[in-house]
Amino acid sequence: MLGLIPAPVHRALMPLAHALRHRWRRWRKRPIAGVSVIVTNLTGDVLLLKHSYGPDVWSLPGGGLARGEDPVAAARREVFEEIGVELARIDPVARLDEVLSGSPHTAHVFAAVCDRQPAPDRREVIEARFFPSHSLPEPLGRTTRARIAAWRARGME
Repeated sequence: MLGLIPAPVHRALMPLAHALRHRWRRWRKRPIAGVSVIVTNLTGDVLLLKHSYGPDVWSLPGGGLARGEDPVAAARREVFEEIGVELARIDPVARLDEVLSGSPHTAHVFAAVCDRQPAPDRREVIEARFFPSHSLPEPLGRTTRARIAAWRARGME
C-alpha cells in the first residue's frame, strides 16, 4: 500500500504522521515496545540512519513491534524495510525499559553483522552510512546513545 504513494509525497507526510503518533502516545500513555538493531559491517563500523521525520539526529534501524510480533522478527522486518538488508544472524544485546513519547516503552536491542551496503528506502530513511565505532557522528539521538552504551557494556563492539 505505502509503495503506491510516490516517495516525495511519502517523505512529506512522514513528519505529520510522526507528530500525530507522538501526541497520541502522550495522551494514551499505553505501554509500547520496539526494536533497535546495531548493525555493523565486517570491519566493525556501525550503521546509522537519518530519518525523514522527527529530530535531525543519527539513529539506529528499528521501529515498533506489531501486536503479538516476536522481537527478533520485528528486528529483521525493520532492517529490511528501512535499508533493504536481510540479516542472517541477530544477537540479543539488552532489554531497556524507558519512557518514549510519554508512554512506558520496552526497547529490545539487537546486534547484527551486514556484509553489504545499505539501500535506504528514501521514504522513511533518507540516509544510511557506516561510521567507525570510535568516531560516531553528532548529533546522536538520546535513545541511540543509550542503545550503543548497552552494546558497548556487553563487550559486543
